[in-house]
Amino acid sequence: MSTDRYVSPLSERYASKEMQYIFSPDMKFRTWRRLWIALAETEKELGLNITQEQIDELKAHADDINYDVAKERERQVRHDVMSHVYAYGVQCPKAKGIIHLGATSCYVGDNTDIIVMAEALKLVRKKLVNVIAELSRFADKYKDQPTLAFTHFQPAQPTTVGKRATLWTQEFLMDLEDLEYVLGTLRLLGSKGTTGTQASFLELFDGDQETIDKIDPMIAEKMGFENCYPVSGQTYSRKVDTRVLNVLAGIAASAHKMSNDIRLLQHLKEVEEPFEKSQIGSSAMAYKRNPMRSERIASLSRYVMVDALNPAITSATQWFERTLDDSANKRLSVPEGFLAIDGILDLCLNVVDGLVVYPKVIEKRLRSELPFMATENIMMDAVKAGGDRQELHERIRELSMEAGRTVKVEGKDNNLLELIAADPAFNLTLEELEKTMEPSRYVGRAKEQTEVFLSKTVQPVLEAHKELLGVTAEINV
Repeated sequence: MSTDRYVSPLSERYASKEMQYIFSPDMKFRTWRRLWIALAETEKELGLNITQEQIDELKAHADDINYDVAKERERQVRHDVMSHVYAYGVQCPKAKGIIHLGATSCYVGDNTDIIVMAEALKLVRKKLVNVIAELSRFADKYKDQPTLAFTHFQPAQPTTVGKRATLWTQEFLMDLEDLEYVLGTLRLLGSKGTTGTQASFLELFDGDQETIDKIDPMIAEKMGFENCYPVSGQTYSRKVDTRVLNVLAGIAASAHKMSNDIRLLQHLKEVEEPFEKSQIGSSAMAYKRNPMRSERIASLSRYVMVDALNPAITSATQWFERTLDDSANKRLSVPEGFLAIDGILDLCLNVVDGLVVYPKVIEKRLRSELPFMATENIMMDAVKAGGDRQELHERIRELSMEAGRTVKVEGKDNNLLELIAADPAFNLTLEELEKTMEPSRYVGRAKEQTEVFLSKTVQPVLEAHKELLGVTAEINV
């Protein structure tokens, strides 16, 4: 670790080595060489005077990049693409004259950006699918564990711990749908020249329109894509970056919501994120078990959500066929958005996999509020015993207010059942009322909804992505 210069926490603390490599210089420059090979092969196949010997020479040096030569050349010419064209040519003297033929810098720069984002989205998809799988296991395990639900963070009709987890899962499923759509519609820039008109290829191929039309599809196929964007300026539309970062922002929003709920539940001592044996929660308060991982999820998620503004503003402010005020921003916003979401998903995997549930605490809180929830059932039982529904409704309202004052003003336990049992209008004993306090009677169809959701909605998705399952997360701090 460097101690005398700034190093991004995203690479030092949060993002995986796999995601870091995708955005590494080595990945970029190897991809440049693959693109130069694809271009040369395409031009040869379409009739230009390029030999197989030249192609073979390029392929022989596709991966052993002479970085020292490229760096020295860049110090002289101040142009990264031409420096690497030169360095490649030093290794491939027979092919140096046809490297980058007819192309602009954006041929390697922009096509590589698309390829890198596609690879990064695939890694995000893998981890997102595994988060969904972990949440589905958790939801299934606790599908019939009654718990107090909240609206406005005020006690409301009970649900189950598993049903609550399905709400988190559903949002991640929406994110997966968005990701797969954007990934499935990514296209390469191709090789369209300085302003996107392919003018250089008109010269190279003597104006043969039919042959020129084949260039982009052939390059795309060689690079593993279905096609290229049909039109462009010098660059692919920066709208593409906006769509990609919006997917990341959506995942971040879902993760943030889940982490907020977990933090609130940990405050209530109902559910707790993993806490290691030697972990310290507070430098001052030794007893504390802070939800630091969920807090980190929230913190990084806010960064990703705000980061999505960068490509949106960049896209909106591009002039005509291209300006260069996108470059410095793209070098930051796109990689760091991916590095951050990678760290977020690793944290989500770690937290969900180790969530601890405390049923006794959950039951205690639920039972303290259950008399209020049960009043409708109690009223119906009293009506069956001969009572007047309207009169009973008013009495329950009055007694509920009295019980509420007992809890909030006097700090005592909820005594609503005792008050109802003492009121002759209800004609019910305390023993009869206690029988109505079974929590499972008040969770509605939470268990059944969870089962149907997991089997009908989640399981088909996991089955379709079964080759991606089995990811475990490594948390550095």
